Amino acid sequence: MASSVSVPSVVLSRYATALIDLAEDSKSLEKVQKDLAGIEAMISESSDLRLFFESPLSGKESQTKVIEALAKKGKFNKLTTNFLGVLIQNSRLNALLGIIQAFNKICARRRGDISVRVETAVALTEKQEKDFREKISTALGVGVMVETSVDPAILGGMIVTVGSHMIDDSVRRKLERLSSALVGGANQNEVQNLKEVG
Repeated sequence: MASSVSVPSVVLSRYATALIDLAEDSKSLEKVQKDLAGIEAMISESSDLRLFFESPLSGKESQTKVIEALAKKGKFNKLTTNFLGVLIQNSRLNALLGIIQAFNKICARRRGDISVRVETAVALTEKQEKDFREKISTALGVGVMVETSVDPAILGGMIVTVGSHMIDDSVRRKLERLSSALVGGANQNEVQNLKEVG
């Protein structure tokens, strides 16, 4: 899920890297990853919660109360809870989604995962994204980090980019090929008709 808050990527990476380093030092990286995935899911399921996190009008006191409630509900690791507290103190809680995305990318890079970009006309469901990740990971024989984006202009299907290779299986591309074939066929018929007239 993309973040709508504009924060420099260097800032997001700095926070994400600091959290990863601390989590690795305390041997709690897997738990922190799980916590962040849980937060992302909670925000994804609640537009009110997302607005609360991203709004500059949310005060530090109310943010602290919400984070404490979420931490209790999700049974967060102490490091995760402390990190969220640091974001509140630094007035950066509105950048949380961007930090989570940066965190996932850095972790994937360190694991040696391949980055795969998939573009669809409508957003993939969580299950569809999981199925896609598993299938492409099996096909490539390595772990993958999937980045999704939505472009209604492709009409349907998907465009998959792995490194410098792109597979365009969109409805838009199929229509373009069909249109080219029809135009090409029409031109050949015109040439044939002219020969017959001659």
